[in-house]
Amino acid sequence: MNPLVIASQLDADYNDVIRQRLALTHPTARVLEVPAGVPSDLPAEANVLLARPINVRGYVAPETPPPGWPYALQWVQVTSSGIDFYPRWLFDGPPVSTSRGSAAENIAEFALAAIFAAAKSLPDIWVHDAQWQFTALRPLKGSTLGILGFGAIGRSLARKARALGLNVLALRQSQAPFEVEGVEAARDIHELFGRSDHLVLAAPLTAATRHIVDRQVLARAKPGLHLINIARGGLLDHTALLEALDSGRIGLASLDVTEPEPLPDGHPLYHHPRVRLSPHTSAISTTLHQELADSFLANLERFVAGQPLENPADLQRGY
Repeated sequence: MNPLVIASQLDADYNDVIRQRLALTHPTARVLEVPAGVPSDLPAEANVLLARPINVRGYVAPETPPPGWPYALQWVQVTSSGIDFYPRWLFDGPPVSTSRGSAAENIAEFALAAIFAAAKSLPDIWVHDAQWQFTALRPLKGSTLGILGFGAIGRSLARKARALGLNVLALRQSQAPFEVEGVEAARDIHELFGRSDHLVLAAPLTAATRHIVDRQVLARAKPGLHLINIARGGLLDHTALLEALDSGRIGLASLDVTEPEPLPDGHPLYHHPRVRLSPHTSAISTTLHQELADSFLANLERFVAGQPLENPADLQRGY
């Protein structure tokens, strides 16, 4: 096999972590830093590409690849779990794998933090003067957490929720078992929304799931439902959400993702009293350098050994 030459769109500090770990296993491998965005004019010797999301912040890549694509690449690993941030032609060349699961624990913790904040009225109960007022806080134990989508994030969240005494109701595309003891399967999305006190959207965005949470679904929600989206903004019809928030059907929406990102200035979600908006940050952590390196380097060993890659991209599934 030719020497390993990795063209990486990651920041320098991420690449340094990969270089340090490669020095122990593949000392002749090189990591070359290349610009983010559409991968063009890659170094001729590069046989691996570590790619960041391309279609972000309103940018949409051209429908045709740059001249010379896919160059000398033999494998591409994207740094996201989903593949909706990339043009279709990226998947028409060498094998593409994703970093699915690398941030699952961080995202599950973020969703759980949003649930705690809602149940315990944080930060509203903090006091700043002597006018103390006591607030009855809602327990988590015995409440029902709904999860739409049950990949690595859903599994992690379900385990944590069950340990805290929550009932967990889940809905997934496949008929595979949930792999977490005590998780109940919802018959359909209407039952999921109708029985949940807190509900986390953790499904991939595909043509089939775009705006899967629409007016009809929200109309069947349990009154006062706390809706949490840590997946993709396109799963949720924002106009329908605002109507449901105004009517009180949805009691609170904690949104780490929107469509578009960022929302335009003046968008009503910025100022709605029942919306908590964060800047798509649930996957970002102080340990993300190591987590991305773990995912990439584990697959690198499979690539070198000629074994099937883990988390191969699947256009039908959307991840």
